[in-house]
Amino acid sequence: MHEPDLIAVGVLSDEGLPEQVITMIADELPGILATGVDGRTRWRVEHEVVQLPLDEDGDIPMRALSRQRRQDRGWDLLVLVTDLPRRAGTRPVAASVDVDHGVAMISLPALGAVLVRRRARALLVRVVRQLVSRRLGIDGDHDGRGAAARLREALAPTERLPDDRESSATHVALVGLRGRLRLLAGMVRDNRPWRLVPHLAGATAAAAGTAAYGIITSSFWKLADALPPLRLAAITVVTILIMTVWLTVYNHLWDRPSEAGERRKALLYNVSTATTLAIGVAFMYAILFVLALLAAGVLIDSGYFAQTLGHPVGVGSYLNLVWLCSSVGIVAGALGSSLEDEETVRNATYGRRERERRERHRRQRGHRRSEDGNQGS
Repeated sequence: MHEPDLIAVGVLSDEGLPEQVITMIADELPGILATGVDGRTRWRVEHEVVQLPLDEDGDIPMRALSRQRRQDRGWDLLVLVTDLPRRAGTRPVAASVDVDHGVAMISLPALGAVLVRRRARALLVRVVRQLVSRRLGIDGDHDGRGAAARLREALAPTERLPDDRESSATHVALVGLRGRLRLLAGMVRDNRPWRLVPHLAGATAAAAGTAAYGIITSSFWKLADALPPLRLAAITVVTILIMTVWLTVYNHLWDRPSEAGERRKALLYNVSTATTLAIGVAFMYAILFVLALLAAGVLIDSGYFAQTLGHPVGVGSYLNLVWLCSSVGIVAGALGSSLEDEETVRNATYGRRERERRERHRRQRGHRRSEDGNQGS
């Protein structure tokens, strides 16, 4: 009886989210590939975690890694999984496939902020099927057994684009507004905005101290009692915006490249930065609100509160007070963030890949300025 072909697939994942996603599905991959690619083939999948390097263009060298790793490990195919956002022109790239060199790369930010594991699993089946289509004589674009329907659900509308630099490579690109929003959501998730609060100790202390002062000050009681909920909600939005803008401007987080092409690319990164900060500040606000509410319930006697306001008080009166104090505290937190080291704020705001990108751009700008200075002299 003819022995089924054995295809060894190596999966190299970046540290962080790619590592977590692939680790969770690694044991399932042989069965998934048998179901979604070819059931007559035996599949061996080996997963390794590495820090995928960047070339001088800021991209991951797929071909070089394929030549090295496939020879060293005896793999037939190589799939790279990274948290590096990738684009073909202005279009977000979910995956790149180079059939001639037996390598594909999946970019997790293009899969969005939710259901990442399911989307990564479906996309991995798609790229492996394309890589082995010639060898197995199968249709590389057909995912079989209902997988196409799952893929349409998992991904934004996609189209295949040729690589301008590598004729044998193609991209699975997301198209339309939905695709760009999905990439933005993935970039924000990679930045992990919830890390902002523990890294901004000075801002958090200033916000908490100001909110505590407001809770025990009778003038704040009367002002909060006089403000309608709609006005308090507007104040909340404005204060979050104030702190977001302050953190962005004071810490030089807004990218301003000089070239027109780079400015178009930087827009998405800047929107990602602003969204990350706004979500991080909203986390700070929510934590401050809960702590302030607990403090108000412990410190403020309801009888004295009612006597000061001149009417009976209930839960709504406490909520309004804490609402106002938290908003004022966030403004103070913006000023308190000035005490933070700029590098600390950057590390709290950006994921590893975004820090690498910005550092590389700073070096390039410094190199160009040095060259211009040498030519001028």
